[in-house]
Amino acid sequence: MTQRWKIFASLALLFIVGFFYRISMAVVSRDLVADLGLGAAQLGILSGIFFYAFALAQIPLGPLIDRHGGRRMISALGIVTTCGSLVFALAPDYPAALAGRALLGVGTACVLMGSLKIFTNWFSPQEFPKVSGFMIAAGNLGSLAATAPLAYAIGLFAWRPTFLAMTLLQALATLCVFLFVRDLPDSGEPPLALPPGDTAGEHATLPQIWKALLFSTDFWLIALIAFFWYANYMVMLALWGGPYLMEAAGMTRLQSGNMLLCTSVGYIGGSLLVGKAIDRLGGSLEKTILCGQALLLVLMTAMLGPATHFPTPALAALFFFVGLFSGTGVIIYPLARRLVPFQFAATAMTGVNFFLLMGAAVMQHIMGLVICSFPRGPGGYPAGAYHEAFRVPVCGLGITLALFALRKTVNGFDAGQGRGR
Repeated sequence: MTQRWKIFASLALLFIVGFFYRISMAVVSRDLVADLGLGAAQLGILSGIFFYAFALAQIPLGPLIDRHGGRRMISALGIVTTCGSLVFALAPDYPAALAGRALLGVGTACVLMGSLKIFTNWFSPQEFPKVSGFMIAAGNLGSLAATAPLAYAIGLFAWRPTFLAMTLLQALATLCVFLFVRDLPDSGEPPLALPPGDTAGEHATLPQIWKALLFSTDFWLIALIAFFWYANYMVMLALWGGPYLMEAAGMTRLQSGNMLLCTSVGYIGGSLLVGKAIDRLGGSLEKTILCGQALLLVLMTAMLGPATHFPTPALAALFFFVGLFSGTGVIIYPLARRLVPFQFAATAMTGVNFFLLMGAAVMQHIMGLVICSFPRGPGGYPAGAYHEAFRVPVCGLGITLALFALRKTVNGFDAGQGRGR
């Protein structure tokens, strides 16, 4: 194994653990409700605060990663993640659980963006979209662990010991990154990642870069897609998909965990195949993400009512293909990367990532408010509560894709993409 793939493996291990924390609320939700006495709105906040903290951390992280390197920032915040995991596992009440989840959000906020910054120094521009997809696919092994395997572990050991074990794994993964990862090749130069002639921003300053991004229509379109793509994926996988399956579809926790496992498997497949999809669509990042997200939108409309009546095999297929087409969302990172000069790559990617995580946080919270506006029965909330709640992210994604398609139809796909290819 070459050095760059050893670095990839070390970072992927930490990302796997971080993704576990991100997704785990859907399976552990009932245990938290019973142990801490939470309602639907509180559960939405407890899950969402991870994403709020994660999103807000993106604002300073981009410049910090560009300045100090991914290895230092990932290692330092890995310690914060370890502390957050310990606080959450031992939380005696709701405020302590909130604090633990917030620390987890801040601590894991750097892993993907710091890793992508490191990859810009080790992989060529042509390799970058594919290695980004590989990283997302690897991280989603953590989402696999947070579905049926987590449900099984909680059944055997209860939720607190399970999260204490994850705390130890988090600490070991952080140590691996510190020991084995390097920001630059031994030469100290990033010859692979810098396209010929990409010196336009050589003397640009950070305020100039932020001004250019904030006044860029393309940046805002990418940010909107990030917001609603991830909102749809996360409300399914990270929180409300589990309660929906248990309360609206009448499944057990283990059965719902298996359904969520299908989504995770689909997402991993989609992330691995995104490079091939880009090649099949003539190398166009825009066409690939538009087609993939349009298919995701069609599938998500089933959550507005029809999915409740699906037989189990059809429901499993639905959840799998939701994950598969969600995988095209990783294209937002190479799209963001090409908006700025090479040395500001992390700033652009964390800027988009802020909106991605805010989408997950805000939508989980909003859906919790919609659901708890319905009367709760002995078996939980009615199916109509979930149908109404899912309408919000689905409509948001539909409007966003219409704006994106209109913009690219008028201006042409891939217009002005000099750095991205």
